[in-house]
Amino acid sequence: MTAREREPGRLRVAVAAPLSTENRARIRELEPRVDLVVDHSLLPPMRWPADFPGDPNWQRTLQQQRAFEAALDSADALYGIPDVDPAALARVVRANPRLRWVHTMAAGGGSQVKAAGLRADELDRVRFTTSAGVHGAPLAEFAVFGVLAAAKNLPRLNRQQRDHEWSGRWTMRQVSEQTVLVLGLGGIGRVVAAKLHALGARVIGTSRRDVSIAGVSAVVSPDRIAEVAPTVDAVVNTLPGTEATEHLLGKRFFGALRPGASLVNVGRGSVVDEAALADALDSGHVGFAALDVFETEPLPAHSPLWDHDNVLVSPHTAALNAAEDRLIAELFAANATRLLDGERLLNQVNTVEFY
Repeated sequence: MTAREREPGRLRVAVAAPLSTENRARIRELEPRVDLVVDHSLLPPMRWPADFPGDPNWQRTLQQQRAFEAALDSADALYGIPDVDPAALARVVRANPRLRWVHTMAAGGGSQVKAAGLRADELDRVRFTTSAGVHGAPLAEFAVFGVLAAAKNLPRLNRQQRDHEWSGRWTMRQVSEQTVLVLGLGGIGRVVAAKLHALGARVIGTSRRDVSIAGVSAVVSPDRIAEVAPTVDAVVNTLPGTEATEHLLGKRFFGALRPGASLVNVGRGSVVDEAALADALDSGHVGFAALDVFETEPLPAHSPLWDHDNVLVSPHTAALNAAEDRLIAELFAANATRLLDGERLLNQVNTVEFY
């Protein structure tokens, strides 16, 4: 790799994730003080937009790996976690005392930082940011799709079409008459709430802080969701995976739900206890679930969720958008400006709870 010599007031960035020529130019256009150190022969080819892990069959030679690590170890900042591998992140943090900032491609990059097992002093020295917010619009559309699919009896329609059954008519539910619980009012949750409110739904949100959000009629603490569960027709999870959110939606919550309520998960799979969800689907407490994320991915072949009539399985693809790579590059450039100007970074990872 080649790069300009380090100059005062400039930021040397090692590109550790695939970054197109157009998006490299976009970063330089938005923040000319950035020096990108990049050699795409050392990065795996992408199979689709935002495929930052790249082709799993691609491997570096020993010489290429040494060149890649040398570039990482000379940088002030990283664009991406090397090979999306927490162990590789830990290696470069410890090998490179100059490293000041790492930007993760994922909205939930905090979990990757946690998995690196960094010491407290290392977490203090290096700032970590995520791509949260970039995925808000496509995930919100999937969330609305899931709520609508439940209201309009998509599983029944699919089943009857498959069986060539022209049944008697029935009434469908109206989203405009529903109450929807949106778990999390961050970048994704706020967009979800706005879109559902625009359809006429009453939206209840969750937050650990006292917040007022346009389109949200009430805000409750996450530890009170079982209290409001009997009043809601649909639940949309946008929460990250942390110790505090693990299995937040479990047997107690599903048992408290109004029978037939729907669930959409566009947050993290660990928030939902899938065994409890399967039981709730069987009992009818959950009438329909549209799931883009799972506790284990890929979803194991033996999971009952695959074959349940009232489950829609999406292979963690709802966030994918042709514009995602560009939006991440633009977010990175904005944060590079903030770093160089001594301002607080957007989407900085909380290194206590790692979200």
